[in-house]
Amino acid sequence: MPRVLVTPHILYNTDGPFRDALTSAGLEVVFPAGGLSLMDAVLLRSHLHEHRIDAVLAGMEPFDREVLENSSLRVIARMGVGYDAIDVATATEQGVVVTITPGTNEPSVAEHTLALLFGVMRGLPERAREVRGGHWLRQTLPRLAGKTLGIVGLGRIGKALVPRARALGLDLIAYDPHVDPVLADELRVRLCNFDSLLTESDIVSIHCPLTPDTRNLFDAEALAAMKVGAVLINTARGGIVDEEALADALRRDHLLGAGFDVFEQEPLPLESPLLQLDNIVLTPHVGGLDEQSQVDMSRLAAECIAELYQGRWPEECVVNKELKASWHW
Repeated sequence: MPRVLVTPHILYNTDGPFRDALTSAGLEVVFPAGGLSLMDAVLLRSHLHEHRIDAVLAGMEPFDREVLENSSLRVIARMGVGYDAIDVATATEQGVVVTITPGTNEPSVAEHTLALLFGVMRGLPERAREVRGGHWLRQTLPRLAGKTLGIVGLGRIGKALVPRARALGLDLIAYDPHVDPVLADELRVRLCNFDSLLTESDIVSIHCPLTPDTRNLFDAEALAAMKVGAVLINTARGGIVDEEALADALRRDHLLGAGFDVFEQEPLPLESPLLQLDNIVLTPHVGGLDEQSQVDMSRLAAECIAELYQGRWPEECVVNKELKASWHW
């Protein structure tokens, strides 16, 4: 019986639709021994080998070339829509199908984006600390309504943000070199180039994937081009922003503040300069997680594995579609 390793810690030793989908397809469900985190590539590689794993319902584990070449994997079903932790080119070479779970967590990320934005614009973490410390400062901060929100990446999550942001009275512009202008018109979002977005936006929210083209897209030069007093929100991927440059921009008060759910290294190292700043709201990569999205993402990831095992091809979820003609379990 093929064995499926379920790595996300939130699913450890739990039941639910994801487990039902796997077992009903004739697959054995395996969890990391003792709830062990497999974020270390060496540990992940040994676990896959020792437990004879055929497929993984995966979180953010690093499926690099060495891990993939030393495994007998047939499928990596990512619980989420980002797949930058997977070496897709090597997976394709090795005949490993990579899937994601589109349509399952967009509302959660959009809501978390707004939560971070409110946290920054209303100074909520600092104000909570002041009240708990007996201070009653009542500092005024800028009003959100009427500001311009620049969305970087108008994919599924960027689109989910649009109606929520518009309801707050924000003007919307977007940068996405791959988006259909007709779609932008339908969303009533004005497209612009990256430089214009930086100089026109009061708030910039990042929703693009991490690729070689977007790595360090927000470097010192880009951050300097943003308006004085602007806000930067990132619920996409940490590598898109140069964290040292961000810390400097926040330290100098060039930016009013930032809200970050994702980081270059996760968990965020305790020596990170971001932890020394009061004008950034930090959360532990939970933007896509709420009770409903957890159920939906895990179920769809499991269904992808089950369908592939049963000879069906979940077209909308497969990343490396070029395997379709030749792949079999």
